[in-house]
Amino acid sequence: MMSPGIGTSLGPPSCRPHQDVQWRHVDFVKISKVAEIQEIQISGGTIRLGQLLKLSGIAESGGDSKALLLTEVVCVNGVPETRRGRQLHDGDLVEARGEGARVVAR
Repeated sequence: MMSPGIGTSLGPPSCRPHQDVQWRHVDFVKISKVAEIQEIQISGGTIRLGQLLKLSGIAESGGDSKALLLTEVVCVNGVPETRRGRQLHDGDLVEARGEGARVVAR
């Protein structure tokens, strides 16, 4: 078997994305620095990404957070994320629409 040469596309990574997420190819993502990061305090150990987007005001509703994840770049700890149910833990940083929110456990 020959190894791929320079310029050969290997396609999506070998890991499988979440079953509800379709593979999206991103050629270039410009991520700007967030001016202010608000802290969102949670009483439990985790919070879902969609809930954090609503609590922080980045998204107006659950439907808005779903649309946001499908149409815009949302980063968790600097990595693009598309799963609304992604579990966030103490210290995780979410950036979207030029705003930032950090999870803080009480």
